Amino acid sequence: MRVILKPLFEAELPAGFEEVIRSKLIGREVKTGDTVDVEILGKRLPFKVLLAEPSPLRVGRRTKIEFSTGEVDEFTLEFEREVNDAIPFEDGLVVVLENEVRIYNWSGQKVYSKKFENLKKVRVAEGKVVVVHGSKVTVIEP
Repeated sequence: MRVILKPLFEAELPAGFEEVIRSKLIGREVKTGDTVDVEILGKRLPFKVLLAEPSPLRVGRRTKIEFSTGEVDEFTLEFEREVNDAIPFEDGLVVVLENEVRIYNWSGQKVYSKKFENLKKVRVAEGKVVVVHGSKVTVIEP
């Protein structure tokens, strides 16, 4: 579980500030795209939630907090096993893991996940995901 925050104020954040923000957010629910306010020393500091994984996410002691300060939005999805393929398309990203197909939107939120016996190929066309498995073809429209 992790949260990537973009400060909506001008200030250099000191090393270890992630711990301070985590302690202020513990128990709060955050969603990708939201803006959250954190009060520190009587001052309200706004942050944009670039990624909450999963979303919504209730922040806990083990939630990893990261900051993004640049103008480029970036996120990395980490998986419990090797990724066989990643196919970008208009609505998001299709990730193939062994016999599982997962679809993520461009905010990094998982919108679909299913295991297929005898998975052979995954293709994307016209906003649809086509899965070839065994003697079957499944079409997914996220």
